[in-house]
Amino acid sequence: MAAIRAEIPHVGTTRGQGRRQVSAEEQRRLAALHEYRLLDAPADDELEAVVRVAAMVAGVPTATLNLIDEHRQCQLTTTGFAGGDSPRSDSMCAVRFQTGEFTYVPDASADPTYAANPWVTGLLADVRFYASAPLVTPQGYALGTLCVFDSQPRELSEDQIARLKDLAKVVLALFERRRQARVNAQLLAEAEDRRQFTNAVLDTIDVAVMAADPSGRVTVFNRTGREWHSDMSREPDVAPEQVAERYKLFRTDGVTPLTPEEVPLLRALRGGTVSGAEIVIRSPGTAPRHVVVGGRGLRSTSGAPLGAVIAMTDVTADRARRRALEKAHTDLAVTIAELQRSNTELEQFAGVVSHDLAAPLAVVNGYLELLADEYRERLDEQADKWITSATRAVARMQELIRALLSYARAGSEPCRREKANLGEVAEHALLDLRDTIRTAGAEVVVAGEMPWLALDPTLVRQLLQNLVGNAVKYRHPDRPSRVTVAAEPRGTEWLVTVTDNGIGIPESERLRVFEMFAQLGVAGRAGHGVGLATCQRIVERHGGHIWADGAPGGGTTIAFTLPGA
Repeated sequence: MAAIRAEIPHVGTTRGQGRRQVSAEEQRRLAALHEYRLLDAPADDELEAVVRVAAMVAGVPTATLNLIDEHRQCQLTTTGFAGGDSPRSDSMCAVRFQTGEFTYVPDASADPTYAANPWVTGLLADVRFYASAPLVTPQGYALGTLCVFDSQPRELSEDQIARLKDLAKVVLALFERRRQARVNAQLLAEAEDRRQFTNAVLDTIDVAVMAADPSGRVTVFNRTGREWHSDMSREPDVAPEQVAERYKLFRTDGVTPLTPEEVPLLRALRGGTVSGAEIVIRSPGTAPRHVVVGGRGLRSTSGAPLGAVIAMTDVTADRARRRALEKAHTDLAVTIAELQRSNTELEQFAGVVSHDLAAPLAVVNGYLELLADEYRERLDEQADKWITSATRAVARMQELIRALLSYARAGSEPCRREKANLGEVAEHALLDLRDTIRTAGAEVVVAGEMPWLALDPTLVRQLLQNLVGNAVKYRHPDRPSRVTVAAEPRGTEWLVTVTDNGIGIPESERLRVFEMFAQLGVAGRAGHGVGLATCQRIVERHGGHIWADGAPGGGTTIAFTLPGA
């Protein structure tokens, strides 16, 4: 068009364009404009056709599709001239487009609103006739105009105005279709991304997931499920009554096939919730797999059935462990019964020992004493030695029997715990040993204030009596015997020590001394090797442990733990 004399400048190269204060409403309008993503994008053939039709309807050689952003007017497509961008401040369409009304000026040079506009004055063009139909979104935001103009004054009929308005609506519809197509494509891409992500997650987990549509056709079967049903891909569509046979589903015995009413997926499809159902999968070529199944039916927001989904967790190893534990419990029950029988026999043995062995020994000892008393003058020195040796052997046998009885009772009699003061228990033990302590010239000290503990007073009295008796028995020949009993807290337990200055226990023997019949072989003072084993039994029955260590300056410390009160 010859009347358009100058090339339209790009936004930012305008004269007199200051920085505009953008209102909140204008910000919302601009957001709506940018949502369509039309600026600086080529117009499609349909938009170009609409602009040509608009020029023909108005009977003018030139028409344009103008979009108005914050600073510029973008001529998206034109007919009759080469369009471009121009400053918003120079735009004729930007003057009234936000009113939402059709604008019609027969002669712009005679209109005060447009007479000084550079499109009218000749700076950009010599526009006289001007008409524009605003492009208004359903939300009421004006994006621009469908504009027709000419260098000659003209008139428009009502019908022409109506058709131009219709064409503006067509333009909006094309805008909306383009936006919706883009949104749909984006949603489709996002849906595909979500689908791929969901499939990746399902194929990563070690839980078999299976879903079906309302007809029962399987629609989802993740990697784990496919591995558990190695031949499922050959027949994707399976009738409900054939599901158990097709997928090799059995009850927990691994032999009885599931009925259709028992198949978890079908139960979920019938609207039920499946929780904790246990079945066995016996897919060909794989070991039987014990699984726990949970799932439910799926429904839309309107309540329409969508199908069902189930998840299967492999508990084969867990069930194997459970069977092993059950067997272990059974074996343990048998062992406990055997131990109870053994304890009963041990108690019976203790009774037999105390009567059937101890009584004859007492008789033997009595006859030896009579023999020594009545026939001493008739016996020679050798006979006296034999009688003395026999008497000592009987005494040693009696001591061994008493030690064995003590060991048996320490393990077989009930451990009756009660709140007791360790100091009082220790005093009773020392009272039992008063003759032994006095004869040995030993000093036994209970150091400090003793705690109240949860213990069996009789057993712990026996424990301390054995330990203090041993300390005095194995005293050092070159120094007076001194024994100290002490206790100190250690967490929820108490550490009790019996420390002496005796001959000590070699470090290499400190573990072995608690074994049954273990002896150190000290000349003249050999025991039976039962005392410390009895002590260990008593401590363990209280839930503690016992050990031997060296004492500062020589000697032995026997330490053990007991629970607090």
